[in-house]
Amino acid sequence: MKSNLDLINKCDNFPYYDDDPEAYRKLVSSYYQFSVPTGSKPAGFLLPWVVEKMPWGEDWTVDHDKKLVLLSTKNSQPARPSQQSEVIDETLKQARKIGAFKVLEKWRNELYTIHGPTDLISMERSGSPLFGIVTYGVHMTAYVNTKEGMKIWVPKRAQGKTYGGMLDNTVAGGIATGEQPLECIVREAAEEASFPEELVRSKVRPCGTISYFSFRDERAGGESGLLQPEVQFVYDMEVGPDVIPKPCDDEVEDFRLWTVDEVQGALSQGLFKPNCALLLLDFFIRHGILTAQNEKDYVEIASRLHRKLPFPTATAL
Repeated sequence: MKSNLDLINKCDNFPYYDDDPEAYRKLVSSYYQFSVPTGSKPAGFLLPWVVEKMPWGEDWTVDHDKKLVLLSTKNSQPARPSQQSEVIDETLKQARKIGAFKVLEKWRNELYTIHGPTDLISMERSGSPLFGIVTYGVHMTAYVNTKEGMKIWVPKRAQGKTYGGMLDNTVAGGIATGEQPLECIVREAAEEASFPEELVRSKVRPCGTISYFSFRDERAGGESGLLQPEVQFVYDMEVGPDVIPKPCDDEVEDFRLWTVDEVQGALSQGLFKPNCALLLLDFFIRHGILTAQNEKDYVEIASRLHRKLPFPTATAL
């Protein structure tokens, strides 16, 4: 049986400097820093074997001594963000063409923003873990207050998807370039749960963010060990007993309405997708279900849900 802190450690599994400074410095110094011309901080980390296999063109500077991968231009002049995005896209498409990385086999045709000085540079979603950039998503918990107590709508992920067969948050998805979190949750709610737009806009409530830093495993698709720093925008939506989510796309097999005890039991068995477990712990803290009185690791859990990431994060979305 997994404790709540075990669930945190399973997802937020990138080392912390304070736990072992020497080991942290040794690990981070083995990575290549990915930088854009106008950035003062690295935008992400690349693993050495990724740098070795990536088909870098003449628009890139790869400094093996400084362990730096810099997006540059042929004439050494700063390129427009759109040009930089094109260079990244061409590089990833070439890597896909030659079969350099398994993670690119599931090409999404969806862009993620590289947040930094301009927030105008983007890359193909499936390539984001190769560069270790911060990605952003939305997660919503839909719940019903009944005479028997609170119940939560829990979907089971389709077997053919990443983390196939695991349990998920009611609605979740990645925020594409140019998309606002609220618009994303409205879109995903319709696509995944058949929730009408009017219902979501009138009932959904923003509840902040959570953040964590993960090493990807084989369940995420593609190579294991890639880096995944993430920020999730959190939403709650209380609905009546007459509102029943239904699968609309191929992401979800079914939905079940579970009591809090049933959800906690499934969490302790490790049945939830790792990051979705964190969203539920955050939900339980905010609703007074998980407290300092019933959870010995309460302070550690609450703080670990909001990790400060070592890369630039969005100033606004």
